[in-house]
Amino acid sequence: MFETSKPLKGIQSTVQSQTKTAYINDVPFTLIPGETILSFVRRSLGENLVPTLCDAPNLDPFGSCRVCSVDVALVQNGNSKAMASCHTPVTEGSYIYPNSKRIQKLRKNIIELVLTDHPLDCLTCEVNNNCELQSVAAQVGVRDVRYPEGKNHLNRKKDLSHPYMTSDLSKCINCFRCVRACDEVQGQFVLSMAGRGFDSHIIKGSDQSFFESDCVSCGACAQACPTSAISDVFESKSIAVQQKTRTVCTYCGVGCNLEVSTVDGEIKSIQAPYNAEVNGGHTCLKGRYAFKFYDHQERLRTPLIKRSGVFEEATWDEAYDYIANKLNSIKAEYGADAIGGISSARCTNEENYLMQKFIRAVIGTNNIDSCARVCHSPTALGMQRTFGTGAATNSIKDLKFTDAILVIGANPTDGHPVTGAKMKQFAMKGKTTIVIDPRKTEMAKYATHHLQLKPGTNVAVLNMMLYYIMTEGLENHEFISNRTEGYDDFKAHVLAMDMDYLSEESGVRKEAVREAAIAYAQAPNAMSFHGLGVTEHTQGTYTVMLIADLAMITGNIGRPGVGVNPLRGQNNVQGAADMGCQPHQGAGYLDVTNPEMHQRYETFYHAKLPDYIGLKIPQMYDAALEGKFKALWLMGEDNVQTDPNTLKVKAAMEQLDLLVVQELFMTETAKMAHVVLPATSFLEKSGTFTNGERRIQRVNKVVEPLKGCKQDGQIMIDIMNRMGYPQADYDPKTLLEEIAQIVPFFAGVKWDELGDNGKQWPVLPDGSDTKILHTESFKIGKGQFKKATWTESQELSTYKKDFPYILTTNRELEHYNCGAQTRRTGNAEILQTDSLLIHPEDADKHGIAEGDMVCVESARGKIDVKARISLEVNPGILSSTFHFPEVNMNVLTSSVTDTDALCPEYKVCAVRIRKSKGKYKLQAQ
Repeated sequence: MFETSKPLKGIQSTVQSQTKTAYINDVPFTLIPGETILSFVRRSLGENLVPTLCDAPNLDPFGSCRVCSVDVALVQNGNSKAMASCHTPVTEGSYIYPNSKRIQKLRKNIIELVLTDHPLDCLTCEVNNNCELQSVAAQVGVRDVRYPEGKNHLNRKKDLSHPYMTSDLSKCINCFRCVRACDEVQGQFVLSMAGRGFDSHIIKGSDQSFFESDCVSCGACAQACPTSAISDVFESKSIAVQQKTRTVCTYCGVGCNLEVSTVDGEIKSIQAPYNAEVNGGHTCLKGRYAFKFYDHQERLRTPLIKRSGVFEEATWDEAYDYIANKLNSIKAEYGADAIGGISSARCTNEENYLMQKFIRAVIGTNNIDSCARVCHSPTALGMQRTFGTGAATNSIKDLKFTDAILVIGANPTDGHPVTGAKMKQFAMKGKTTIVIDPRKTEMAKYATHHLQLKPGTNVAVLNMMLYYIMTEGLENHEFISNRTEGYDDFKAHVLAMDMDYLSEESGVRKEAVREAAIAYAQAPNAMSFHGLGVTEHTQGTYTVMLIADLAMITGNIGRPGVGVNPLRGQNNVQGAADMGCQPHQGAGYLDVTNPEMHQRYETFYHAKLPDYIGLKIPQMYDAALEGKFKALWLMGEDNVQTDPNTLKVKAAMEQLDLLVVQELFMTETAKMAHVVLPATSFLEKSGTFTNGERRIQRVNKVVEPLKGCKQDGQIMIDIMNRMGYPQADYDPKTLLEEIAQIVPFFAGVKWDELGDNGKQWPVLPDGSDTKILHTESFKIGKGQFKKATWTESQELSTYKKDFPYILTTNRELEHYNCGAQTRRTGNAEILQTDSLLIHPEDADKHGIAEGDMVCVESARGKIDVKARISLEVNPGILSSTFHFPEVNMNVLTSSVTDTDALCPEYKVCAVRIRKSKGKYKLQAQ
């Protein structure tokens, strides 16, 4: 006798009060209203009782193969009917017979028909013993095929056109899983079924190759395919592997889980685990396929010391001695504040923690910063001022519970592809989607409202939205009264603004803003998402505060489906900040100038620490140029290529007496170093990353570090010990124990308890985590309304007369940041260079055609870049990326920063253009 299955969590009370049953082989089981027969049988008796071919864990029920058919009767032993169990709801009191003789015969017949049109080359097939067709054929008892061989798919040619994707459609069984994965998971609609009847077959685009089609190479179709009809060059479904290791992707703040297969200590392929809460069996081309950089021939494999302008190979001991002697000498002559460090959002929490500890406890300065400065420092500051906590209030899964989304200054389908795909699915279903962006991004194409503003006018447009919410009487007065402070003064400030003026300056019609504001305010639940198009502005911090104001004025805080949710650029931007890699706050965001917090840090680190704020990255450059800043240690950042105003950055680096760079490759910054230390990728280390929704996840070492390389954390520990500060060897478990003692919201974080899906901070001492922040009160008690008045960027007010175009920078799907990793993978075959988006009117004005080289000049220098004529940008607006060092895009960008957080203003750069005559660069200005 089988036990009755327990009801699923969350509806247990309903099931207990209204228990319903159905029968499997005449045995009663509790059913959950709305579930399918297949899920009911699997939940009750296990996964393998009913075979399937068209069903997949992350796809909606479809019912195309009919292999999952079961007999269903209304009374015991009554007349039954064969039904496809995958999409048929189970009904109360029904009798289900999953393996009656009639059903067994039906399934066998179906599989025999499928096999007539399928090559029987199982022993040489890449998915041998991992082919669902093969498994189901064995399960239903197929020993021979009684029908004549088909003539349709067997002669189709393999498609090997793509750097990653492959297809051999002779092995296609027309289950539609690839089509549905492309539609339902990625939302790309590249794959479809052409022909009718026996001529039905899968096509890509308009019957093109993978490479010619609009495929974004996410691999969802390959993972979904039950055979090898669609696969990849890494044969990721092959069982010819020795080990599978679960880890977390390094490419963006989504934090996708990866399952990495290895053979003889080398990486063979990557798949996405279906049980990952973050990505549920999906990932983008970077996470799934762009891993071959890890053992690329250009990887650094030995420490290098520059002598007489030339790098010489050195031992680790020689490198450490050189560095320690130089640091001690500089500290003795100029003081600890002549030294600083820049940590990396690509490294683990533990490694970031160690670096800030080294700079503070060993060197004795608060001159520690990270690349969070150049992307989301305004988010942290703005949300701390309004809410008390500078992190996402909700989880991405709350997209299931929201009625409207506001996406401002973000292009998630390129920058955060898995989250972007979820947002795109939301928008394509016709749900309220508001996009505020100067480009017509992919999300904007599906949006209900697209406010295509002029770069640098976020504050103007958000004030307009707030104005119309107030004048339409759509405020949530109860929330404002009970949960916030400062609203009356804030309201008076907003209502005094001139909407005509703001509309003219932003380039957005008043009525368009009004309609978007009403849509946001009237939604029962509304979520906002923002990216670097918000933060990388002069008024980035003020923009973040206005986004928080929008949430508070409408009461969209503290429950599922609402909140303010920054889309973090790199994989561990959140973690780097959490660990104290900023000059004004230590680990856990404790104020370094607060006497109580200062004493706490000194006691914990057993060291004398400074009680004043250190230098931020832009201030380090200025101090170096002034001769006051002498040594800089960089961990995994290519500032010369990625920081704005390249010529100024280079000039500052040249003034240093010591530049130490930990890197994987000889980047533009590493070339300027005095010492280069060969570090390791995420695939060669263990630790934790914290994604954009505060989820602390385990990074598990997949392969051993390349010979000659060391983990970044171990490098920091080695130098700490070399300089007289005792620190045990790198072990993420023991380091998390240390971090939990000083970072309040990590109090209950334990390595062995993080599991597969991690925990969202704050994690309480009992180990329970927090999915939603500010449910009853804000960390600062009541939310604070913060007002902001729009002002034009200094870059434009100074230079727009001579440089009439606005250049705004962005990111492409295929590459990541400086591209040091992705340019050494197949991604470089898909996107080979940076391009300049230019509106057709502007192109015509300057005689520029598609693919022409364009000379782009700012007040700081000139570059040449290839033109891409596009309607994504308005006339007068240009857009490009800085993935390729040969283009040198940041020669153009300025040193103007956010007024409060000092985040660089990458998004507003005054330039002029002409058709290129050759390559140009100006000297630093």
